Amino acid sequence: MDFITGEIIGIDKPLGWTSFDAVKRIRGAIQRRLHVKKFKVGHAGTLDPLATGVLIICTGRATKKIEEIQSGKKEYVATVSLGATTPSFDLETEIDGVYPWEHIDEEMAKSALESFIGQSMQVPPVFSAVKVEGKRAYKYARNGRELELKAKPVNIEEVEFISLDGRELTFRVVCGKGTYIRAMARDLGLKLNSGAHLIALRRTKIGNIGIGDCLSIDDALEKIASEELTFPDNIN
Repeated sequence: MDFITGEIIGIDKPLGWTSFDAVKRIRGAIQRRLHVKKFKVGHAGTLDPLATGVLIICTGRATKKIEEIQSGKKEYVATVSLGATTPSFDLETEIDGVYPWEHIDEEMAKSALESFIGQSMQVPPVFSAVKVEGKRAYKYARNGRELELKAKPVNIEEVEFISLDGRELTFRVVCGKGTYIRAMARDLGLKLNSGAHLIALRRTKIGNIGIGDCLSIDDALEKIASEELTFPDNIN
C-alpha cells in the first residue's frame, strides 16, 4: 500500500460510529505502521452515526480528491416509519407528533416517492452540520434554540419503492451532493398527509464505489497492518 501517494479506501461504516471515528481508527493504524505522529487522512461524504454503509477514506495526497469524490452521486436504501415525527427527522430524538397513517397504501407510497425525482429545494434538518453564524446547526438545536434554515437546491435522480410493511416504508434513492435523506423522510410524510421519520439508512454507493468494494473496519485495520508498503521509509 502506498499511503503517501494516496490510498482510497472504501469502509462499510458500522452503526453508531461517526465518520470521524472511522477516520481516527484508520489514521491511527497508519501512524503506527509508519512510526509517525502525524499523517493526513480524511473522508469524502459524512455519514450520520445512525447510518451505515459506504464511507470513502483518503490518505496522503489522495485527500486532494475528497471534494471530487463527495460531489459524485450517492445511492441509499432508507426505511421510514410513517405516522410519527421527531425533531431530528430520525431516531436521534424522541417522537414529537403522531398522525394517521393507515390510509397509506403501496400506490400512494410509490406516487409520493416518484414526485421527488428531479431538482427541487430542500430545507436541511436543524439537527445537521449546516453552518449558522459560524456554528453547526445541530449545536443550536441541541441547546433548544429554534432555527429557520434556508432551502437549498438538491437533485434526486432515481427513487425506487422497495416495500411497505405496516407503517415501515423502504425505498432506494440516488441523489446528488447535499441531499438529506432525513429531510426527504420529513417531506415524504407531508406528501402522504401524515408524518414520517427515518429509522434506518444505508449508503450503498458513492460514485463507482459500492458496498461490495468496501472493507469492514477490522479488515481495513488488518490490511493496513499486514500489506507490503511500497513507498520510501523516509516520509518527512
